[in-house]
Amino acid sequence: MTRQYFGTDGIRGTVGQGAITADFALRLGHAVGRVLRQEAGEGKHPTVLIGKDTRISGYMLESALEAGFASAGVNVLLTGPLPTPGVAYLTRALRLDLGVVISASHNAYPDNGIKFFSAKGAKLPDAWELAVEAALNEPPQWADSASLGKAKRLDDAAGRYIEFCKASVSGELSLKGLHLVVDGAHGAAYHVAPAVFHELGAKVTAIGVSPNGTNINDKVGATAPQALVDAVKQHNADFGIALDGDADRLQLVDREGRLFNGDELLYVMVQDRLAQGEKVPGVVGTLMTNMAIEVALAAQDVELVRAKVGDRYVLESLIERGWLLGGESSGHLLALDRHSTGDGIVSALQVLQAVQRSGKTVAQLLEGVALFPQTMINVRLQAGADWTRNAALKADIEAVKAELGQKGRVLIRASGTEPVLRVMVEAQDAAVAKAQAQRLADLAAKS
Repeated sequence: MTRQYFGTDGIRGTVGQGAITADFALRLGHAVGRVLRQEAGEGKHPTVLIGKDTRISGYMLESALEAGFASAGVNVLLTGPLPTPGVAYLTRALRLDLGVVISASHNAYPDNGIKFFSAKGAKLPDAWELAVEAALNEPPQWADSASLGKAKRLDDAAGRYIEFCKASVSGELSLKGLHLVVDGAHGAAYHVAPAVFHELGAKVTAIGVSPNGTNINDKVGATAPQALVDAVKQHNADFGIALDGDADRLQLVDREGRLFNGDELLYVMVQDRLAQGEKVPGVVGTLMTNMAIEVALAAQDVELVRAKVGDRYVLESLIERGWLLGGESSGHLLALDRHSTGDGIVSALQVLQAVQRSGKTVAQLLEGVALFPQTMINVRLQAGADWTRNAALKADIEAVKAELGQKGRVLIRASGTEPVLRVMVEAQDAAVAKAQAQRLADLAAKS
């Protein structure tokens, strides 16, 4: 059975279209509720936790989901705005049956989405999503009055999550003496992130903490880090920390205004573990992870395995191998001995802890690791075109790979959302990367 509604990270789209409507959210809540009731057994009332980011559409979707769950006999706890990893944590900590997040992450406010976490705070398997889709195609089975679910607010959700974040690092970590700029992206962490770093002793200057329902990720946050760079320089701060709309993604800036991406921060986290005498057999990156990180890790006998793009696939690969650390260039970072999912605040604390333990700056911890220049060209394909049948392109791809050898790589992949082929070449020399990418893009355009 092919999934009709679920993508790689739940259900997402433009509000008022497709699945992102009040009508569908009601049906979805009811269908998920029925699946939960079947799993729980006769007479049981499962309980779900619903959190959201700050989009204006969150009110509508929250109410519809709540009604859907209640109509299937499922109890609901509502947190209000809370980071995605906060929902994952509380679902596990409160021994609940399911966590629900209403968010479109780093997208602009016209979009929204719905995703789910298991009782253990982890992403759910494809089989569960298929069961929900099957239930969506069946007639509703409304619970009678005596069996309806109840709903209530979880008033201390933010405070519980703040304490969890603080506990993710050594009790000896103190941020006293540090001045941090914290950018909440006008999103789910606007009231949480500044408090975490302040309570650990830092002086905090907060930006992106005035959500109005329509400004989430608007010129602030991890996807627009220039605001953070400017604020760090303006306030002469030691570090800047930017999260995205649901706070599972991190970008970090040092006092010089240098921006570090997820690949570099993952390397710093690995370095800290090794310095503490911990074994790091390997880490999981993605097809987009910079080759310089792979080379630097290999020099320390740490293997890098590449998963498909998407934190879901990074997590699956980590679990399969029993490893702990992984992440994406975009700033989704995973430390599975700290949290069951990616968490921007927890990741930032891991990096700050590495700095404190080592007595070095982030730049010093990355000394000798120079990211390879990457050139990405999007080639729009004609309707029905199949680039895999372009013999000249396939031959040239192999030729470019041979020419680059161990000093670069080629990645060709079709977009999953539009008729576009993404041509990426990475090389130690920027001019080489650009020339070879254009060479392949020109051939791809003839597909």
